[in-house]
Amino acid sequence: MKQVKAGIVGGAGYTGGEMIRLLINHPGVALSFVHSTSNAGNAVSKVHADLVGETDIVFTDSLREDIDVLFLCVGHGDARKFLTEHAVAAHIKVIDLSQDFRLAAKSTIGDRSFVYGLPELNKVAIQTGANIANPGCFATAIQLGLLPLAKAGVLGDVYTTGITGSTGAGQGLSNTSHFSWRANNIQAYKSLQHQHIHEIHQSLQQLQGNDGMYVNFVPWRGDFTRGIYISSVIDCGLPAEEIRQLYKAYYQDHAFTYVSDGMIDLKQVVNTNKCLLHVEKQGTKIVVHSAIDNLLKGASGQAVQNMNLLFGLEETAGLRLKANYF
Repeated sequence: MKQVKAGIVGGAGYTGGEMIRLLINHPGVALSFVHSTSNAGNAVSKVHADLVGETDIVFTDSLREDIDVLFLCVGHGDARKFLTEHAVAAHIKVIDLSQDFRLAAKSTIGDRSFVYGLPELNKVAIQTGANIANPGCFATAIQLGLLPLAKAGVLGDVYTTGITGSTGAGQGLSNTSHFSWRANNIQAYKSLQHQHIHEIHQSLQQLQGNDGMYVNFVPWRGDFTRGIYISSVIDCGLPAEEIRQLYKAYYQDHAFTYVSDGMIDLKQVVNTNKCLLHVEKQGTKIVVHSAIDNLLKGASGQAVQNMNLLFGLEETAGLRLKANYF
């Protein structure tokens, strides 16, 4: 297997930590450096204590150009700022995990143009692209539940609820990420105005070819650390079996998205790069349930999946992970 040389910017956070864990165990990757201004000189294992004995990499505040791909695991707004302030060599492919380049109208900076990196929608464009805008975690889970209906042209208004773990809020402390607030508690937030709605609409319109649908999304903060569970309600007159076949046909050639005949739960996907889907029908309405790990399929795992596609590696390389079911 060919060796891809990789660097990480923003390696001290949750997504950066997951990226390190994946890349140091990837058979086709050599991790060259992990950048963190605030932790420069510290061992990576001092910040990510589970990596004691796994790597001797030390955080650095400098960049190297002898790499093939650079992962930007930074906050929203910081990726564009980083690329503006740092001269990243033209030969280096960039995979950005922020929301800075996901929308078509904002997908370029200088000579760099970014492809929206949802493999189940844009695999060919990813394989032939140079820079990838990794999708949002909620956006990934919701879109994977809706893409088959959009492709069939039968998607109307969608009413979606979704719950996410505390790691979805990042490592920065806030009242709603504090243990004493999260424990035995849930809360809705950003009702009907979550930032991921825009990229969801962009993808659905790409498939269905019109703007005749709208995703009405209410997200929830949950009392657990990682994972996302989505339930989307849609009016649909198609027979239940035809709907199930639409989903199975759409995802039959995709490595990580599976349609389950039985009800799904969050523990099936935590610590994996999988998305599980289950479709129910009652009368003229269907409910599509989807579940992912927000830090893997919703962030770092999907970024590695995109890297594999970019460099012609096996799509599943480094991502055969087992769920923490018990």
